[in-house]
Amino acid sequence: MKKMLTILALCLASSGVFAQTASQPMGGNPQRVAQMLQQLQSRFMAANTTQDGKLTKQQAAAGMPMVAKHFDEIDTGKAGYVTLPQIEAFLQQRGAAR
Repeated sequence: MKKMLTILALCLASSGVFAQTASQPMGGNPQRVAQMLQQLQSRFMAANTTQDGKLTKQQAAAGMPMVAKHFDEIDTGKAGYVTLPQIEAFLQQRGAAR
């Protein structure tokens, strides 16, 4: 769980939006986890300029650079877009693998 939180924090911190919270120790604080997930959702919605719930690689590059960096890993179905649940699943998988 802690590793997943670290990866999530790194993903969010990559744009500077989450830098202040990410610099503090996270532990297992449910309030921080909820805050990080809320920010992930907000960043996804802002990057998804078409508001269709599907983030293209171009949208990810413009608004979520860490998602863009791992886009092909997240887009397991090779659909050309990723969804918020896919990003969350990727972060969970990466946390479990470490």
